[in-house]
Amino acid sequence: MQKFSTTIRQRLVALLFLGATAALSFFSHPAQAQKVVLQGFWWDYWNSNYPNGWANYIADLAPRLKAMGIDAVWMPPSIKNGNQGNGYSPFDNYDLGDKYQKGFLSTRVGNKDELLRGVAILHANGIEVIQDLVLNHVDGAGSASGQGGQDPAAWEDYTTSKYKNFRYVSYATPATDETAANYLARRGRFSKNWQNFNPNPGNNSTSGDWNAVYFGPDVSYYNGSYGQSSNATFNPTQSADYMRNNTRNWLVWYKKQVGFDGVRLDAVKHFPDFAMEDFLYNLQSNAGWANGGATMYAVGEWVGSSSQMDQWCTNVQDRSGTFDFSLRNGLYNIVSGGGNFDIGSLPGYQQGKRVVLINGTYVHRTVPFVNNHDTFRPQVDASGNYIGWNTGSELAPHIDPFDPRLSATYAAALAVDGSPQIFFEDLFNVGNTGKRYSHSPKSTADLPTRSDLENLIWCHQNLRFKEGAYKVRWQAADHLVIERSTKAIIGINDNFSAWQNSTVSCDFAPGTVLKDYSGANGTATVTVSGSQTVTINTPPCNGTAAGGRRGYSVWAPTGIGTNYNRAARTTTHEWELADDLGDRDSRSLGQGGQLPAASTAYRTAGRIYVGANKAISYNLYPTDGTRSLTVAIFNSSGTLVSSQTGTGTLTGSYTPTAEGWYTLRARNSSTSNPAQRCFVKATYTAPTVVTGAMTGRRETASESPTTRQPKATAELSLFPNPTTSDRIDLTLQTEAEQAATVRLYDLTGRLVHEETTRVYPGSNQLRLRVEKVLPAGIYQLTVPEFRVSSKLVLR
Repeated sequence: MQKFSTTIRQRLVALLFLGATAALSFFSHPAQAQKVVLQGFWWDYWNSNYPNGWANYIADLAPRLKAMGIDAVWMPPSIKNGNQGNGYSPFDNYDLGDKYQKGFLSTRVGNKDELLRGVAILHANGIEVIQDLVLNHVDGAGSASGQGGQDPAAWEDYTTSKYKNFRYVSYATPATDETAANYLARRGRFSKNWQNFNPNPGNNSTSGDWNAVYFGPDVSYYNGSYGQSSNATFNPTQSADYMRNNTRNWLVWYKKQVGFDGVRLDAVKHFPDFAMEDFLYNLQSNAGWANGGATMYAVGEWVGSSSQMDQWCTNVQDRSGTFDFSLRNGLYNIVSGGGNFDIGSLPGYQQGKRVVLINGTYVHRTVPFVNNHDTFRPQVDASGNYIGWNTGSELAPHIDPFDPRLSATYAAALAVDGSPQIFFEDLFNVGNTGKRYSHSPKSTADLPTRSDLENLIWCHQNLRFKEGAYKVRWQAADHLVIERSTKAIIGINDNFSAWQNSTVSCDFAPGTVLKDYSGANGTATVTVSGSQTVTINTPPCNGTAAGGRRGYSVWAPTGIGTNYNRAARTTTHEWELADDLGDRDSRSLGQGGQLPAASTAYRTAGRIYVGANKAISYNLYPTDGTRSLTVAIFNSSGTLVSSQTGTGTLTGSYTPTAEGWYTLRARNSSTSNPAQRCFVKATYTAPTVVTGAMTGRRETASESPTTRQPKATAELSLFPNPTTSDRIDLTLQTEAEQAATVRLYDLTGRLVHEETTRVYPGSNQLRLRVEKVLPAGIYQLTVPEFRVSSKLVLR
């Protein structure tokens, strides 16, 4: 690159600065909702020490995250999937691992008690919880064997074989068997019929982003999408806007029950914007005590151009931002360009709608990111080490965390406007340690971090990047310099071997002494000139700089130490005791059920895990305030430790002297009382670290070895579907290496193809070797060793 004289270079910097500040003047205000969010899982997340208990894993990791400065953890979907998969095939909205259905209790995240404990422990460490929501489809209609799931009257969508009867167990109707008769009589809340999915009489379409059937029965949020099953025993009438109204009600229930703080919204381009805006409004402003507020963290997954993402934000009235896929394209170019990308052009890749004005407050809505579970699908060996990539399953090309330019991409993502998202497999090395499935999250040896990323997070938080206005100070082919006004100057260099040295304007006062907090420049300091310029030296990406730093420098005033600390947070949960929620099967948690008529028997609301000497505040809200009720707390030994009795709202408090599980129950105080629903709420503080093993319900004698759930064995997905017989592609996510038999049956049950292969822990991408042309139609593909199957449409 041509070298400029100091005068010419300073003039160029001035012109660039004027252009940048003109373009970014709107974003120069202090703003809220800026968080460093860790995606707390990878695509096929699994750890053998925490089988079907990811909430326990994250809880054990929480103290390390707090020490790093993580503001929030994005948790995977936590509602029951039909195959105990990773969460993206939701079955029952109201089953958080507390009902025994589909042949198991826990979700991949854990049982409900473990989920709530994980949330509370994150809060106790000062970390917010971002809940992943899947709103565009449901999946897995039918009992554990699929019986009862098919409605012969359903309109054909050519992908789901009319499996659109969704019935759920409840306290009133547990799963006594897996027959169609039992399944179709289950009365759990939010049952669904074929008219609730595309196509239906209210929306006869299966095309376009909103209506195409991609992943299962595709939810229709249109006003006229309602009706009844042709063959279900439990068959309540539905009314207009059934899916929209019930999803809204569920989301408010979900936020109150779990106590999460923000939301990540899956595949938002695949259902109407008007529905999304409705749901966000209610989570933010119509959830009573659980309101997230107008500045609640919310981010939608819209894979598209900057203008498309900006338009979606406008359509949902700026209640949510999006992942900045446009910026991510530029970050990918840094890596794929191998040093030939013009890194100075990177700011131009950002989406336009990054900061919005809400009720007089500027709020960061955009989310810069480098990788996530949809862009990162490695092939792994039996130990979990990377051996290749399932590129056909990636929404956008992956960025290899072992690439030397990874640090430069994260330096940019943490420097620009927005709430940066850190991907688990980028921050933590699980790709070549041989301990992907067996590490302890507490151990830095078992689960090492990438020091560059840990350093960048430290700089972002302790140097207070986001408190300073975002200003682009230098743009050259190999050097981008960004200032967070009077907080820090970040240099980014994508050259593999050459240092980059640039003199830039800044807002620091003349005479301010700056040092490089990346450590790349050792103990060297620079001083801001009388004309408020300073020379920034940024190392190459080859790791030869002091500390092994790659491709970035961070300059800020000397004398700054660790000063960023988020205070411990309390957690609040609210349980609803009703007959259409919960489950009384002996293999379930035994929670739920309304207070029974003419009985003083207790109903269990739920359990909380409380720190020693931390107060519990609890309430009971009746639906009939004229009847005397009792709400009580029991310790882990089953001893009553606190209770309140009376009419109307009941309020009590209790401070345990020992850490552990405490159970909340309620009952009628008189046998003359009729049945009634009620609500139980508790606010408390969990410990930051759990004493002993993080084994949840398995710590108690209430679950015998015969009722413990086997660990999840596999998740099966097909893409494309529909397809042709010469291109049947499947992905099988497994936790163990073993032989697998893939069988394909036609509608008559005749086996038309079979082959055996070997699969390994992680994502296994397979293409069937079908040697003959099969006729168009619906087929069933199954892998018996893992008890998974899926409908397949050949065209």
